[in-house]
Amino acid sequence: MSSDLRQQAVAVRSRAHAPYSKFKVGAALRAASGAIYAGCNVENAAYPQGTCAEAGAIAAMVAAGDVEIAEVYVVAGSAAPVPPCGGCRQKLAEFGAGDVPVIMATVEGVEQRTTLAELLPGAFDAGFLEG
Repeated sequence: MSSDLRQQAVAVRSRAHAPYSKFKVGAALRAASGAIYAGCNVENAAYPQGTCAEAGAIAAMVAAGDVEIAEVYVVAGSAAPVPPCGGCRQKLAEFGAGDVPVIMATVEGVEQRTTLAELLPGAFDAGFLEG
């Protein structure tokens, strides 16, 4: 099932804008509706203002009207699979349940599988903001 996500993540990774780090990342999410949304990293000279691939895919998902992630696939040009950064782990956790599968992969196809809960066991929940 994740082969279609891999195809989307690899394709969008090729369009990543990483002129400074040269580290291109692509991400694809399957929403609960079954729709697939993809995003790539976009760097700029003010590094903290860049956008991660996962955040781009989430933004595309929300813009299309979906709000629940069912599966995540992230591919990077690295020797080993790279997990989402801390900020993206939190973003993913806000749109997906703890058992949502996360597949991290290299361009060559080496994969590592985990879940959102394993990536971020102490996710900040919006419930903390109430009361």
